[in-house]
Order: sequence, then structure tokens, then C-alpha cells
Amino acid sequence: MKIARTERFKKAYQRLNQRQRRAVEKALSFLVNNIRHPSLQVKKIEGTKGVWEARASKSVRLSFEFRDDTLILRNVGEHNEVLRVP
Repeated sequence: MKIARTERFKKAYQRLNQRQRRAVEKALSFLVNNIRHPSLQVKKIEGTKGVWEARASKSVRLSFEFRDDTLILRNVGEHNEVLRVP
């Protein structure tokens, strides 16, 4: 599976602190290898078409979608921020 990062994801990732970045990297590893990993708590974002959220830590979420064989990382950050603009 290929991974693509949107510009919004890249900018939001840069604003994270080191601990948050490590949590996101770990979550991405789980996401690629086992989307049903319990720690991710993956679910569809209501009101969107094909956009999902995963949990990286207690407060950090990431949004993503699938297109063909590509995982597109859309946004990352605090829970409410990510859900406002997935």
C-alpha cells in the first residue's frame, strides 16, 4: 500500500511535538499493517464521503481516506481540530 500525505497533513504534522509525532508514527505503522488494531479505534467521520479517523493518542487524531491502493493522510492534530476540517 502506498502512503500519500496532503499539504495540510504535512503542515499539521510539523506543529506536533516530539511525543505526538512518535504516537502518530506508531499509529501509522498499525494502520498500514492492521487497520483493525484496537488502539486505533478507526471509524468513519460522519457527514463525509470516505473519510476516516484513527486515534494516535488520547488527544491526537488523524484523518485519512483510501483511493485505489493508496492511503491518503488528510489531517492530524487535536481531536476537535481534525474533525472540524478532516
